[in-house]
Amino acid sequence: MFSLSRQCLRTAVQVRRFSATSYVSNADTTSTQGEQHIRAKLTEKFKPTTLRVQDVSGGCGDFYAITIASEAFKGLPMIKQHRLVTETLKKEIEGIHGLQTHVE
Repeated sequence: MFSLSRQCLRTAVQVRRFSATSYVSNADTTSTQGEQHIRAKLTEKFKPTTLRVQDVSGGCGDFYAITIASEAFKGLPMIKQHRLVTETLKKEIEGIHGLQTHVE
């Protein structure tokens, strides 16, 4: 299992690069099911102005990179912003190996 996850991560680095494009989209047909699920939960909770969710494990669903900006984070320390995101995704985080979160 560990070597499979490692292989997925290696593949992800070669196949998909993190995009710098800002967008909020729930209708992205190229998204994985995991990306769509995470995007839907974060959109429902925070009504973000910017949201990028990317499965950077090559589609395995083992590692996600998330960038989010929302009025809900205004005035909160960075640690509380990150905590809000991880609490929202608590159930999803249990089943993955890594999560990279950037709150704008």
